[in-house]
Amino acid sequence: MKRYDLTVGLGITGSFCTFSRILEVTGRLAAEGAHIIPIYSYNAQELDTRFMDAELFLEKMEKLTGERGIRTIPEAEPIGPRQNLDIMVIAPCTGNTMAKLCNGIVDTPVLMAAKAHLRNERPLVIGMSTNDALGMNLKNIGMLMNMKHIYFVPFGQDNHMEKPRSMVAHMNLLENTMDAALEGRQLQPIVLSPLS
Repeated sequence: MKRYDLTVGLGITGSFCTFSRILEVTGRLAAEGAHIIPIYSYNAQELDTRFMDAELFLEKMEKLTGERGIRTIPEAEPIGPRQNLDIMVIAPCTGNTMAKLCNGIVDTPVLMAAKAHLRNERPLVIGMSTNDALGMNLKNIGMLMNMKHIYFVPFGQDNHMEKPRSMVAHMNLLENTMDAALEGRQLQPIVLSPLS
């Protein structure tokens, strides 16, 4: 039996160094039977980086999901009235996106999708990837953790010697986090040892 007979909105923001991991996660979810609708921030869909060209990333996501994905704010807004997502995941979720989500700023397709989805009181899972988790964004993380229907993939420092404020979600725990979020609980422990 397939684990996920769910429609999952997968919000992808511009932490480009994690894109290969997101492709792995997407492949796992698709293999488990999830219907995945990618939702891209403008940076995620437009910027070529040393990690991957944007067009190649979009092509790989479409091949895995069978979906072109949501690429504009007007395309994301109907998620609210249609109530078509069982759960939404933002992974990678940058510090910039967390700060805006925390403060109600909606200026990308991912943020509009999150706002529209949360109005339906359904779970939103955040898989963070940010260089300032233990700096400027710490207060935003704390506030988001106290907001209803928002859950975090457990995270840890990814390079504590060279980037002591940086934290990244342990993406191998995404599916377990989703299971817990669908039951209305946060997977524990939230803060883990540094990534090895």
